[in-house]
Amino acid sequence: MATDRVDALVIFGATGDLAKLETFPALAGLAGRGMLDVPVIGVARSGWGLDQFRDYAAASLRHAGIDPDGAPGRRVLEALRYIDGDLTDPATYDTLGRTLGDSRRALFYLEVPPALFGRIAQGIATTGHAEGARVMIEKPFGTDLRSARELNATVHQVFPEDAVFRVDHWLGLEQMQNLMYARFANSVLEPLLNRTYVDSVQITMGEAFGVDDRGRFYDRTGAVRDVLQNHLLQVLATVTADPPDGPGLSEWDDARARVVTALEPLDPRTTVFGQYTGYDKVEGVEPGSRTETFVAARLSLDSWRWAGVPILIRAGKKLPVSATEVVVTFRRPPTDVFGLGDALGADHLRVRLRPDTALSLGLLGKKPGPGAAAQREALAFHRSAALDMRPYDRLIGAALAGERWMFARQDTVEAAWRAVDPVLTGDLAPHPYDPGTWGPEQADTVLPPGVRWEEPLPPDAH
Repeated sequence: MATDRVDALVIFGATGDLAKLETFPALAGLAGRGMLDVPVIGVARSGWGLDQFRDYAAASLRHAGIDPDGAPGRRVLEALRYIDGDLTDPATYDTLGRTLGDSRRALFYLEVPPALFGRIAQGIATTGHAEGARVMIEKPFGTDLRSARELNATVHQVFPEDAVFRVDHWLGLEQMQNLMYARFANSVLEPLLNRTYVDSVQITMGEAFGVDDRGRFYDRTGAVRDVLQNHLLQVLATVTADPPDGPGLSEWDDARARVVTALEPLDPRTTVFGQYTGYDKVEGVEPGSRTETFVAARLSLDSWRWAGVPILIRAGKKLPVSATEVVVTFRRPPTDVFGLGDALGADHLRVRLRPDTALSLGLLGKKPGPGAAAQREALAFHRSAALDMRPYDRLIGAALAGERWMFARQDTVEAAWRAVDPVLTGDLAPHPYDPGTWGPEQADTVLPPGVRWEEPLPPDAH
């Protein structure tokens, strides 16, 4: 698809939480950079008029620390249009068609549950504005491989694959961009990221909070569907994919797809589920629920670059910290020249993805003084998240411009579901764990001999 910009942005579900928390602030970011030059049409069933919709958007901007009376805020509010109507009512789409008028290439952003995707797509088709348009859809992209394929077929009844932009907001994180820079803008690290030099790869996503008021949703979802199948496999692909071919990033989604396709399906024997104590008391959670709030798994890649390297992922709620880190542990030197024994250890690359940005390379050096004692040192880079661009700012801007590499492609989505489907059968019973711990002790059973879990470091320790 060409990278021609669109001439209108239509947001379905424009009075929902996603719009309030993410979309309007992101639009202000785009406006501040001169990239919001199209009308923004909100479609929702709220009983509002345009003035109330603008008031809602202004409140969203203030909540995000953005002055609605400043130049970017005013540009957002001036761009807004509003259609109040039921998303299942043909009259709503008649109004939308008239509002779009002579638009030739709109971006339709579906901030609604997947059950509405098909109805909205058909409604857009009746307006005569589907051809040449683009559509952004939010995860979940199904709940397993079968439902993902069904959802895809529904969307493809109206929109071809190159017009579909599947949003995994982690692909728009500043930290993910920084990880790509570390790999592909430097010549030091990339030659080492393969089975010759790497002993193991670990990804830990900790959340110190619980399910809270999302009990009904989370009890139908669980940790695998919520974060592993999407966010964390995209992180894994970003760490392990081959560099994109040619200049630019137009082939980056191909590189990521090859990694996820090469994943061996999760084995229940090397996957552990956990559930924090007290989860069953959360409102909306079914009595006796077997939903996992923690998962630990050992994965492997059937590829020339990574064959035989254990890949370890764990994620959970009510863990000691809210942080996501990747730790690449390198193989030890082939000989112990200095007689260090166990102190020789192994070098590592540690990348923090949330909540801030940090990258450190852990190396062994000589401890000052007599003898040959060693001490580990870190070459570190750290930056506060306060400087980061909002991920939805980046993602909406990319969709407006037709840049697809920051979005999830259908073949990658299906490959990810194929990888996790074997542990979603309901046969794995979750082990209990206390809030504030690193999950059930059984999580250690997924580790290969000689490997231990690496806990995320506090920000000032990088």
